[in-house]
Amino acid sequence: MGRLRANFILSGFIALTLPLMPVQFVLTKLSRRAARWLPWAYHRLLCQLLGMAIKVEGALPQAPALLVANHVSWLDIPVLSAIAPVSFIAKREVGTWPLFGAMAKLQRTIFIDRERRHRTGTSSNEIGERLLAGDMLVLFPEGTSSDGTQVLPFKSSYFGAVESMNVPVVPITISYLGVPKFYAWYGDMDLLPHLWAVVKSGPFKVQITIHPFLAKADRKAMAREAESIIRSTLGEKPEIR
Repeated sequence: MGRLRANFILSGFIALTLPLMPVQFVLTKLSRRAARWLPWAYHRLLCQLLGMAIKVEGALPQAPALLVANHVSWLDIPVLSAIAPVSFIAKREVGTWPLFGAMAKLQRTIFIDRERRHRTGTSSNEIGERLLAGDMLVLFPEGTSSDGTQVLPFKSSYFGAVESMNVPVVPITISYLGVPKFYAWYGDMDLLPHLWAVVKSGPFKVQITIHPFLAKADRKAMAREAESIIRSTLGEKPEIR
């Protein structure tokens, strides 16, 4: 039964994704507004196909905004994209992945080189420019994904892009309910076996907690506050009823 379910979902993913990729490519050239909207609609459909029940607590601001979230899995991308028209800030390597790299580019992802500190200023400028243009961006300040039961230390570098901007900085907690480690994709885990296991497993629940805006401060203080809020929320073991 699990294999049948997985084959159905993957067939649906291909049928949904491949025709929309050239449409999104054209939209990125012609209409910034439509290029924001299509990935949001696409990921809502994808989450339904995967059998995700997403409960959202709290409310997002209007764009522009910088959303800072804990990072658990590749699933974070469709989950957050399903609740708002967002683009992501991701490590440079993501852009080289087969298919998923192309999808990230079409969602207007900002790619950053975490290994070259002298590029931080360039990336921060791009983040600032996109926020000024009215985008809602998602930053994973841990710099990598965790096992879903803990929060890794937040890196403050890219909070600097909003230190002097009048843009909301919003912490978001992602919690996969049931067995969080099953949905977590981290360390040296291979993507395709993990993806196959998840799509075989059946419907699952995700809770998104949108916290109040951070008080404006320097980048290190904002990173510490966001980390503390998300770490505390994960310790509360939220439930969907």
